[in-house]
Amino acid sequence: MLFTLRPWTLDDLASLVHHANDWEVARHLIDAFPHPYTVADGQAYLAFATSPAMSRCIFAIEVAGQAVGSIALHPQTDIHRHNAELGYWLAQPFWGQGISTQAVQQMVNYGFQTFTITRIFARPFGTNYASHRVLEKAGFTLEARFPQTLYKNGEVLDEWVYGVRRSPQPI
Repeated sequence: MLFTLRPWTLDDLASLVHHANDWEVARHLIDAFPHPYTVADGQAYLAFATSPAMSRCIFAIEVAGQAVGSIALHPQTDIHRHNAELGYWLAQPFWGQGISTQAVQQMVNYGFQTFTITRIFARPFGTNYASHRVLEKAGFTLEARFPQTLYKNGEVLDEWVYGVRRSPQPI
């Protein structure tokens, strides 16, 4: 399916709220991604995502003119400054169509071209097998498993860490 990664705009509010307000999406994300997802939540997210500091890090995943997901790279600081964390979500009607894998691959290429980083990592829940597959198909390697590290919805979950490195690795 055709999709585009593009900057978020304030005009994306209705689409964002519609697609983000899904328990099946929220249950795989950190608690900062609320459920239910309200208009106020969407407004706060768009203010953040369109801010000058974030506009080159956070992108909408657009299908047929609608923002149906988000993908972001968060460059790290201090001793982790050569790393960036990847996060993403996609609306449920678009799952299983290869969009997430392709979006991750595009974001990895963008990240290595845009930022002074040598590694991109993602930290899916141990139970999020679909995200594990997306990352593996996009070239990420499982680097670590942290048992019973996360607490989400009354459950203690494992955290998995996947990474991909720039080749060759300039320092």
